[in-house]
Amino acid sequence: MKVGILGAGQLARMIALAGYPLGLEFIFLDPSVDACANTLGEHLYGDYNDPVLLAELAERADVVTYEFENVPAQVAQYLSEHTRVYPPAKALEIAQDRWIEKNFFLELGIPTPKFALVDSLEDLKQAMSALGYPAILKTRTQGYDGKGQSLLKAEADLNSAWELVQGLPAIVEAFVPFSREVSIIAARSVSGSVAFYPLSENLHKGGILRIAESRTNDPMQAQAEDYISRLFNALDYVGVLALELFQVEGQLIANEFAPRVHNSGHWTIEGAETSQFENHLRAILDLPLGSTAAVGKAAMVNFIGGLPETEDVLAIENAHLHLYGKSLRKGRKVAHVTVRTETNEQFEESISKLKRLADQVDDS
Repeated sequence: MKVGILGAGQLARMIALAGYPLGLEFIFLDPSVDACANTLGEHLYGDYNDPVLLAELAERADVVTYEFENVPAQVAQYLSEHTRVYPPAKALEIAQDRWIEKNFFLELGIPTPKFALVDSLEDLKQAMSALGYPAILKTRTQGYDGKGQSLLKAEADLNSAWELVQGLPAIVEAFVPFSREVSIIAARSVSGSVAFYPLSENLHKGGILRIAESRTNDPMQAQAEDYISRLFNALDYVGVLALELFQVEGQLIANEFAPRVHNSGHWTIEGAETSQFENHLRAILDLPLGSTAAVGKAAMVNFIGGLPETEDVLAIENAHLHLYGKSLRKGRKVAHVTVRTETNEQFEESISKLKRLADQVDDS
């Protein structure tokens, strides 16, 4: 069985690593000659819109998936007319545009921050008179890891913020006074079986995820499962889906969803009975989904821009290092570490050491 993947970055790499024990083969389409997954399968080097490469991928892959949501939606739609593609192209199309995504949430009865469409500086000024400060200006498309976003604290910020988005179509969102950020990751198979992972509690810095911690028996689990189930049903979804949420008192408010495996679920590699990557493959191949139960106490720590010495990481008890084989660059995720322990005391000790290492190399 050969799985095609649009994109050959670290998420594709981890999908392939999860698939090899299942006897799967992989073929990647990616425009980067040094994409970090390309040693784990065949690499079709070229643009995602290349008709020749797309035809080859559709012919040779038994099923096609994608590792990130900035793959052109029309590419997924084209491939779906020639082979099986999961998640569906509709999910990709909605997730790529924040305006469409926010309205989709509202159609499903999932609460979101207040928001407004802004196509000009004048639109932004009018929107702020209704939304109030603080707020966040975001481009409608091509935004990830804090890119294309600007915090608005006062009217004096409007001109510079609009210049930052370079006049691109955008939305402005009222700031949410959240107590914490969480995400839920779940898988749905071709035949409709569903498996939910425990909530992840997430810490961001500069718009980039730094730490994700598993939260077994979290009081907000049922509400998060309800929201993501609505997405599954509305999209006739297949694969792993991640839904990012703000908690405001006893309510969860949707931020965005990602139709793919997700950074906040990396702890599942060592911290769950079945990783999100294996369950994604099981889902798109319609194999029985694996248990999503947490194994002990688990968390993931990202290394951004720089790397510590490998021996310094491995000297930390209960630490599992995952290097992506990527060149170092400011703001770039280059590795992560999973911590899995049996006790809270062990967990706090190990995670504290990893935080210090991450801070030392952060964008160094």
